[in-house]
Amino acid sequence: MWVWTQLFGLSDFSLRFPSVLFSTLLVGLVFVFVRRHFQSERLALLSAFLTAIEPFFIAYSHMARNYSMSFFLTLLATHLFLLILSRNQAGRATGKLMLAYGLLFVTALLSHYLTITVFLCHGLYALIYVRPARRWVPFLVTGLVGIGLVSLWFLFGGGAYTFKTLAYQAQFYRNLALTDPYKNGFGIILPATLLNVAERSAPIWADLFIISNGLGQTDTLGIRNLAIAVFFGLLAVGLLFRYHKISPLPLWVFLFYPVLLLAALPLITVVNLQFVVVAALPSFAYLLLLAIRRQAGEGRLALLVFVGMLAVVPTLFLIIMSFRNGHTYGITQRYSGFSFPFSVILVSLLLQQLIRLSTEFREILVVVLVIQSYFVSRLLYHIYQDEEPKYTYFARPREPNPYYLVAQKIKQAYVPGDTVLYPSVRLHPRDEIEKTYWPFSIQDAQLTNMYLPKDAEYLQRMDTTEVNKITLLKKSGQKITLFDLKGNTYRY
Repeated sequence: MWVWTQLFGLSDFSLRFPSVLFSTLLVGLVFVFVRRHFQSERLALLSAFLTAIEPFFIAYSHMARNYSMSFFLTLLATHLFLLILSRNQAGRATGKLMLAYGLLFVTALLSHYLTITVFLCHGLYALIYVRPARRWVPFLVTGLVGIGLVSLWFLFGGGAYTFKTLAYQAQFYRNLALTDPYKNGFGIILPATLLNVAERSAPIWADLFIISNGLGQTDTLGIRNLAIAVFFGLLAVGLLFRYHKISPLPLWVFLFYPVLLLAALPLITVVNLQFVVVAALPSFAYLLLLAIRRQAGEGRLALLVFVGMLAVVPTLFLIIMSFRNGHTYGITQRYSGFSFPFSVILVSLLLQQLIRLSTEFREILVVVLVIQSYFVSRLLYHIYQDEEPKYTYFARPREPNPYYLVAQKIKQAYVPGDTVLYPSVRLHPRDEIEKTYWPFSIQDAQLTNMYLPKDAEYLQRMDTTEVNKITLLKKSGQKITLFDLKGNTYRY
């Protein structure tokens, strides 16, 4: 990011553009991955389309954070991993590919340490399917060298601080979960009981697949309501299992199947068409099983097991760490977001199987998908408006960057003898990691100075009587408000 800003500046557009770039490249990479390894251009196009409209990817493409890059790097590393295995099996040289794989391994780990879950899946796949064992050696050597290089950062760079922070926060959040789970300033943090972890992870699992996005919100939809919808959905999938190869369907099946999908609506306490989608989830799961069986018959069972591992292991890792640390704080979608490219592939296989269904079943389930697409479209609209806290953290739209605006005003209005005054917000550190030797926050001053010329000379000081306004004190004594931060929200 430092190199990028040297080339393209510090504007909001510049800072966020790498995320846009990697998110866009991810669409193309998904197409290449699926076409190469599943040997289907139609499936590749469908997967790329779903990647392009996946709300999670779109949300993080709007932020100057590492996640879009990490998603791209881990998928590219997985692509190279499979190419290396394919070339090894064919007896072809893989030296350059292995070097590229090693560089991706190091870069991905430095972008986010939880990318290790993807490479863990690589190792599990090799352990299960790669024979003879001597073919593991290049990957073991690459992994050891890569970990050795990354360990330099953990020993001598910011990584040492990372481990210290993680260790402290594990204890800190555990104490909050036990003493103040609801009003602690960090959101709801519960003790890691089986029920709490299940409830916290339910929306993570649901949002992993675009056809079930939003259906894991047990707090708003209600566990009882969801259970009723799933019950009728299981009855409906029995009809699908029995009659999916028959066309035309018996009239009673054609009528009774949608009735079962709608049967929960009169019995639930929340009027919401999402329960129709919930009832259809067992049917969609059955279609995925049919698609897997079809792909396995074409010799891709190992590949599907690999994709399945990549789709679920990162989230399983978060759950295991939750029990280990004793709290639910870390069960967050972005920490397992590396799974999304692979869950997209599974959904694409499911939709491809839907096309092969008898006309009547297909038409009914397409209507269900239209209902779900409405809710997904509504989510996307709020993401684009910067008012969707689900992924973006912004319940209210972000304001234009105040620090950039203030810097421009200083450059225009400042004359020698003037003084820039910054608000002094008293620090109240929430834990030992946040403590500094400053009694007041100097963040407003720091962020404003990012946009001022490095060789300029401005007299600046903190105003201990002010907590919101950045002002310019003219040498005449006149005070000009440059920006009032009260009530405004701005985040990268």
